[in-house]
Amino acid sequence: MYVRLVSYIDAINQYRKTKISNRNFLVIAALIVGILAGLAAALLKSLTHHIEDFLQTGFHWQYKYYLFFFFPFIGILLSVLYVRRFIRKGKFETGLTPILYTISKKSSKIEPHNIYSQVITAALTVGFGGSTGLEAPIVTSGGSIGSVVGRFLGLSYRETTMLLACGAAAGIAGAFNSPIAGIVFAIEILLPEFTIPAFIPLLLSAATAAVVARLFYNEQLFFLVTEGWKMNALIYYVLLAVLIGLFSIYFKKVNSFIKTSFYKIRNPYKKVVLGGLMLGIMVFLFPTLYGEGYITIKNLLGGNYTTLLSNSIFAEYSSLPWVIILFTVVTVFAKSAATLITLSAGGNGGIFAPSLIMGGLIGFAVAFAINTLGLAHLSVANFIVAGMAASLSAIMHAPLTGIFLIAEITGGYVLMVPLMITSAIAYLINRSKHKYSIYTQPLAERGELLSLEDKDATVLNMMKLRHLLEHDYLVLNENDLISDRLNEILQSKRNLFPVVGNEQDFKGLLYVEDLLKKGISNSDTLAVQDLMQTAPDVAVISDSLKHLLQKMEKENAWLLPVLDEQGKYLGLVSKTAIFNKYRALLSRQADYMG
Repeated sequence: MYVRLVSYIDAINQYRKTKISNRNFLVIAALIVGILAGLAAALLKSLTHHIEDFLQTGFHWQYKYYLFFFFPFIGILLSVLYVRRFIRKGKFETGLTPILYTISKKSSKIEPHNIYSQVITAALTVGFGGSTGLEAPIVTSGGSIGSVVGRFLGLSYRETTMLLACGAAAGIAGAFNSPIAGIVFAIEILLPEFTIPAFIPLLLSAATAAVVARLFYNEQLFFLVTEGWKMNALIYYVLLAVLIGLFSIYFKKVNSFIKTSFYKIRNPYKKVVLGGLMLGIMVFLFPTLYGEGYITIKNLLGGNYTTLLSNSIFAEYSSLPWVIILFTVVTVFAKSAATLITLSAGGNGGIFAPSLIMGGLIGFAVAFAINTLGLAHLSVANFIVAGMAASLSAIMHAPLTGIFLIAEITGGYVLMVPLMITSAIAYLINRSKHKYSIYTQPLAERGELLSLEDKDATVLNMMKLRHLLEHDYLVLNENDLISDRLNEILQSKRNLFPVVGNEQDFKGLLYVEDLLKKGISNSDTLAVQDLMQTAPDVAVISDSLKHLLQKMEKENAWLLPVLDEQGKYLGLVSKTAIFNKYRALLSRQADYMG
């Protein structure tokens, strides 16, 4: 059955290669990816919101609201149980960092189960109140669709990467009904260099996904009524941008702290219990933390400021302006912790939506506080919108995505100048402290990030020493008699041989030249240890290629033995193998970058 399927696929590929050009076929494939990703986006949103509606209004019980304390825990637990039961251990990852890793290190091959597993786990996490967003899961699901389609059709690495980006763009377009933002997101986050041929498939997949998603899920995310912006408000937009830039730096530090703290907990169910209960307490105190949080922003844009405190224990103080402001500020910090706890405890989601919510709340707090003090009369809705764009720009290092996404989903194109100012300033503040975004930092630390700034270092970091080992050298034991191994030595095409001890620990190198100088006729009485020499240097399997080349240059060595952490011999590595792999990866990187 499998062989027959492969033969059918080969026949289809051979036919299309003779009848359709690669460029035109990529357009057709992008349309297919757009349709499938649009359906995935609509399914994820519908499933999540049906779970939310059922839990909040679908059943009635006298003590139902006590269950809200446990709902986030239940959602994370169900998500973890699903992964451990149905997904192979260690093969399920969340967030956008794994996608970037897949592009740079795994030939853009995302495992097919992500198409549906991301939808299921994200719907369970967010639907039950996990304080995170749906965008990262739908991007992963859409990217997986593109990757699978590309591999199914036998496309090259470059073309498969393009379809992966098309799927990601389609996921954003379908989730937000914002095709332009989807395209900009794919270019800014996933594709480090943009060309016109790349733009066409992205355009078609994003537009198709937006149409398909809207057919099945037609709920408007935000409504914004604005008369534009005023010149005398610019100084306050700058103030807002500075505050959000500083907050984004704080958010990254909290992200590192919470992830590290949960990483120390080895038992996954202990993480679920601890994270779920912590999240339940926060949601109980701050109901606005439940789920994505878009409903809060929608209410604020509509002028319903008192809804921030609705259903909370502080509801009786909702008429006091300074209580609203203080509650909003505390909610911003609580949202940052709740989001990161949700993800670290095992829930699925991303920081896309939380970034928007936190930025919108900061924008509301700034404008409402200034209006309350009587310093100026600002449009609160405008500042909410500008705050969302600035926050997304700073946290994700994606200013263009922040600007166009917010302008598109709110209809706030008239606010383009404030959006540009706040996004640019907030981004620059974060960039001055952190070279990499919250997504790319882990990859940069491991040397696994594609970079336009230093292609040589990027390519070397992509290479792993374990894949360059040469094992076809004759290995001698230090106690061997030369006479016993002479035939093997003479038949070998190599001029040196690694020497090990009885425990496979590395001892040195035997050179054919030394054997010839000593005389083959004397081999009956000579042992390998009598002729071996100390290696000029050795490499450890964990060494980076950059460090290894520095060793080779220092010792003027073309070949070095490679040992494990305990000093046992693993193989030899040569400059020839390194340079050949370097050229191959450099060529592949050039293909990827367009």
